[in-house]
Amino acid sequence: MSDTATTTRADGTADGTPTRRHRGGGGGLMAGPLGRNLGLVVALVLLCIAGLVTAGDRFADVDNVLTILRLAAVIGVVSVGMTFVIIGGGIDLSVGAIVALSSIWATTLATQAMAADFHWIVMVGTAILVGAACGLVNGVVIAYGKLVAFIATLAMLAAARGLAEIIANRRTQIVQDQSFIRFFSGDVLGIPTLVIIFALVAVLGWVLLNRTRFGRHTFAVGGNAEAARLAGIRVQRHTVYLYVLSGVACGIAAVMLMARTTTGSSTHGTLYELDAIAAVVIGGTLLIGGRGTIVGTVLGVLIFTTLSNVFTLNNLSSSAQAVAKGVIIVLAVLLQQRVANRNPRRRGLRGGTPEAAGTSIPGSPSGTPTPGAAAGPTT
Repeated sequence: MSDTATTTRADGTADGTPTRRHRGGGGGLMAGPLGRNLGLVVALVLLCIAGLVTAGDRFADVDNVLTILRLAAVIGVVSVGMTFVIIGGGIDLSVGAIVALSSIWATTLATQAMAADFHWIVMVGTAILVGAACGLVNGVVIAYGKLVAFIATLAMLAAARGLAEIIANRRTQIVQDQSFIRFFSGDVLGIPTLVIIFALVAVLGWVLLNRTRFGRHTFAVGGNAEAARLAGIRVQRHTVYLYVLSGVACGIAAVMLMARTTTGSSTHGTLYELDAIAAVVIGGTLLIGGRGTIVGTVLGVLIFTTLSNVFTLNNLSSSAQAVAKGVIIVLAVLLQQRVANRNPRRRGLRGGTPEAAGTSIPGSPSGTPTPGAAAGPTT
């Protein structure tokens, strides 16, 4: 559809040259976030129907539904943090190891002794601080050390898991504080506390991504880091914030896992990085960055958790589950590539400057001229 787009020159005058807008690759409303999320809802409903047909009352039982939600809650929190990182153009392979290290550090004898003298909030704070510290290291190495995110987070995966094993001496640490277990294992009006925490994290993540300057900057950095820098965004500092945010999410997930298993272990979070990336990709977030939704991620988590539950109720092996997940991930990425290739705007942004693509810089302040020949770089 063609519209008249008003652009602003460096001298402040307006230009009403007709331009062509491309919305989500030209597919209209259903090609946007609404259409993608609707497709995920349909997929989830179809999975539920399959569960009802194959497992009957065992699937529809309230306890089974709550089990699905509890299982989705922990990986869901990790996936929310991963969504921000991937939208920002990065990747984090260390989330599972950070969860393990956070759970180990929060359940050491010293930490639990402090919690016994003061309050179990010490354990919660320790887990979140450890997660944030790991995220900070990732962010600094990637943003200022210029190390590729894949390599940097892969190194953190090995280091964090190894440090967790050293601290715990390869032993499982038991949570002694019963008030901690009661609080996080309880429920509010029949809804498990872990599910409520997941819901709160998802809502806060949605608000941060869609209603704040931080969220706009995240989309801008992921869409075109150089254009974001020219628009005045401190790209390096923002990248550090994204990885710290992911680390905080891992710390929260570690607390939830400690409550669910009553332990801290160096084996916690195994393969969480793959599950989180899969849920984010299924949710419609582009692996190349610049586009994604928290709602899509939540639906992606529920789809994978429900799929695993249906397989388990039908006594299908974990190997079959892994194959099914792999096929779903490949199909999702192929669909993403097709949508991205049909979108000239994204091709222009990835291949050159926004001026060459005929678009404005995402996330730039309202009323600010697009940086060009008359407007030099802003640091």
